[in-house]
Amino acid sequence: MPSLIQNTPNAFVDRRNHSGESRSDGSERRQFSDARESFRPEVSELAEAIDQYKLCHRRRFITFDELYNVIASLGYHK
Repeated sequence: MPSLIQNTPNAFVDRRNHSGESRSDGSERRQFSDARESFRPEVSELAEAIDQYKLCHRRRFITFDELYNVIASLGYHK
């Protein structure tokens, strides 16, 4: 007898990697990963600060308020 879960149109599909391996290219999935290749050191500094914030607060993505807090922690003021 076929499973009802497989026959429903909105069935959950688990796409996580169960083998414990990382991404095939060896990189991590990050919100601002391309900023590391910037030639501007201030952009790289901001990307690193955002990554550290996300790691410390266990967040994959951050809000605009959190982004502002990170920028302010780097010394920005208006």
